[in-house]
Amino acid sequence: MSRVCELTGKGPMVGNNVSHAKNRTRRRFLPNLNDVTLQSETLGRGFKLRISAHALRSVDHRGGLDKFLAKAKDAELSARALKMKKDISKAQTAEA
Repeated sequence: MSRVCELTGKGPMVGNNVSHAKNRTRRRFLPNLNDVTLQSETLGRGFKLRISAHALRSVDHRGGLDKFLAKAKDAELSARALKMKKDISKAQTAEA
């Protein structure tokens, strides 16, 4: 399982551990990923996703999964999230 957020595309970064003596050793900074189930109001069902804590706060801030996906860039989303976005937009156009 890759360490990449399904909604924001946030992944591992690399950097240095720096000791008091300024010795540098390479290290990885991993994103804070959580397994969550988010509800779609339009489709009326939940989706299990592996997203970062930052993405979870962003979804809450924008008013839910449907609104977050409507504003999200396609390049950042995973294949599953792109399919969800397409299904939600289809359902919203069929509703109107």
